[in-house]
Amino acid sequence: MKSKQSGFTLVEIAIVLVIIGLLLGGVLKGQELINSAKVKNFATDFRNIPLFIYGYQDKYKALPGDHSTAATLITGAINASTPTSSGGVACASSVCLGNGVIDGLWNSTTETDEVVRFWQHVRLAGLAAGPTTLAAGANAAAVTDFVPKNADGGIIGIESGVANGTNYISGLAPTYLVCSQGILGKFAKQLDITMDDGNTAAGSVRVVAMTHVRGGAATATASVDDSTSYIVCMGL
Repeated sequence: MKSKQSGFTLVEIAIVLVIIGLLLGGVLKGQELINSAKVKNFATDFRNIPLFIYGYQDKYKALPGDHSTAATLITGAINASTPTSSGGVACASSVCLGNGVIDGLWNSTTETDEVVRFWQHVRLAGLAAGPTTLAAGANAAAVTDFVPKNADGGIIGIESGVANGTNYISGLAPTYLVCSQGILGKFAKQLDITMDDGNTAAGSVRVVAMTHVRGGAATATASVDDSTSYIVCMGL
């Protein structure tokens, strides 16, 4: 008596392979959409800050953070009060308020700096979302919690083009510099393509290492590793 062999036919195997292919394609497409959305979020962070500055200037005829009468005109606002700009660069008066510069370093954790009070002022003015209460004398941890974060949880900051008397990135000296940290290399490169020239070491958008030393050069595109976190800065 002959035994009947059982197994999959070629048609059944082909159907299974097609299904697997569709599932893999869906997963890859879904990941692509997630990555694209994240890059758009990063780009929006950069594009919104000029709107905050111009909107505030239009409303109060002053720069957020540098506004000398913010505490008088905006309920809950506290004026910046750092005697000199970060790094000891003297201002024209005992306080840097009203000198037309948003003084301080973009990643400052000093609550009296204009770059930190910048965020309170634009939020209280109704231009940006986020917490508005930052008490005088707040410690570094409280300041870090207060400043905005990007889609990967890294802080976002702004400074004048030549803060502390030194360009943050060699060869890049715009009116304002906006930086966002903790961005994976693959997103940093895509962000540069989306907003600039695709060259992470040139143009208005540049990429630097998380350990970047002020005044150093940007990282070349070929050296940006997809799985390593970087700081992305854009000149305004």
